[in-house]
Amino acid sequence: MPRNYSRLGAAAAVVIAVLVSACTAGSPATSQPAPTASSAPAGPPPVSIAGYYAQRLSWQPCDKGFECARLYVPFDYSRPAGPRFSLPVVKLPAADPASRVGALVINPGGPGGSGVEYALGARSGEFTQEVLNRFDIVGFDPRGVGGSLPAVRCMTGPQLDTYFAVNGDPANAAQLATVVSESKLYAAECARNAAALLPYMGTVNAAKDMDVLRAALGENALTYLGKSYGTYLGASYAQQFPTKVRALVLDGAVDPKASGLQLDVTQAAGFESAFGQFAAWCTGQQGCPLGNSASGAVAKVAGLLSAATAHPLTNLLGDGQPANGAMLQTGIAAALYARPEWPLLKSALSGAFGGDGTILVELADSLLERNPNGTYSNLADAELSVDCVDRAWPRTVSAFAAAAAAAAKAAPLFGASDVWGSLPCAYWPVQPDALNIRAAGAPPILVVGDLHDPATPYRWAVNLSRDLASGVLLGWNGEGHTSYFQGSSCVDSTVDSYLISLHVPRSGTVCP
Repeated sequence: MPRNYSRLGAAAAVVIAVLVSACTAGSPATSQPAPTASSAPAGPPPVSIAGYYAQRLSWQPCDKGFECARLYVPFDYSRPAGPRFSLPVVKLPAADPASRVGALVINPGGPGGSGVEYALGARSGEFTQEVLNRFDIVGFDPRGVGGSLPAVRCMTGPQLDTYFAVNGDPANAAQLATVVSESKLYAAECARNAAALLPYMGTVNAAKDMDVLRAALGENALTYLGKSYGTYLGASYAQQFPTKVRALVLDGAVDPKASGLQLDVTQAAGFESAFGQFAAWCTGQQGCPLGNSASGAVAKVAGLLSAATAHPLTNLLGDGQPANGAMLQTGIAAALYARPEWPLLKSALSGAFGGDGTILVELADSLLERNPNGTYSNLADAELSVDCVDRAWPRTVSAFAAAAAAAAKAAPLFGASDVWGSLPCAYWPVQPDALNIRAAGAPPILVVGDLHDPATPYRWAVNLSRDLASGVLLGWNGEGHTSYFQGSSCVDSTVDSYLISLHVPRSGTVCP
């Protein structure tokens, strides 16, 4: 399956968690719609950098206690009088105004995840009450993402259906040719439909937008919580604006120095490890479809995926999606984001081994943000638009083939498909624009890593904490993607203390 599902970030775990309670054979879970906000910021569009920084947000009530606004940012900061984005911003005011510290800007990951949707979950299990009391929770959709005007749109729903259903572990020349042709098509459609936006979609610019947002919020320095890809956004901000940092929590770190293919190979190994943990748990449960021993679980599931590639399973959703190997694999990956989803994965695999792939397709649809009517959010388009410019990528199929072979050895279930999922970047029409991350001059920055994170391995948190001149590492011996508010009171209290009081833990501390 040509898809980097492992890049989707903490937002994916939120969507899948909803599916645990809502999953039926009838209707896949979909992402929460963004709140209605004014179509444009107050006042005329700025034409200078000073004008952008002078903006003040015109808050309007929305979504039962939230407030909504929009913010202008330029496509190109070297040409501020040129085209501009209008970004949606949502705020949940601090519950205890008397003890308010300030605004906490948040990003759920992706790249391509909606910060607006992430903020809308603030009252339902994303933040501790202490943080909700002390901070305005502020989410925004980055440039080109979600409710951004304009937003990146490349592929139609039917085109994405075809793309996601392609076998990402090609076993012969014909299958590889399909992966290549679909990857070329994706890049070409982005060039055709979003050419004006693509040069400006990188994280370097998104971090600049976040500083404009900081100023519009009236904050002298930024307080920020970024998860998964959001850690790279936060680190990029610190690199460009080190003296404007108050407190940054970078949870589920992405390694800023790794190449794109290095990220793919390492992430695939992370998902493989998470599947091993799931298999060890499942085989100890009654009725586990993997049998009584975890040692043969990979081979058994690989056989299921191979058989479904040749002969798709039943899909009772009736949405036209094939329950083939690519879709089943994506559904498995979706459920590995968090341990609470393991019982659902056990049930989904039981159905699949019995010929019914419905639940796994439903999981895949939710992860990919496919709606019941066959349309998609722009998550996939935005993700590629950022990924392909944030890091260097080779331009030859042979380089991807070598990386896929190496990844398949380390991660037989997920390795090859994770690498081939980045192949559109080989044909991308825009050159990479990346930063060397050091952030010299910034105050202490807290980097948090889960020792068993499937999507962002702990070593990346170690690397990022070392790359940052003032990085402080906090670990958690847990399972699942990201650590804050995922079940560890130790992590939660340490992060809260840092955010509220700027108390910095001893670097290298590992919460049990």
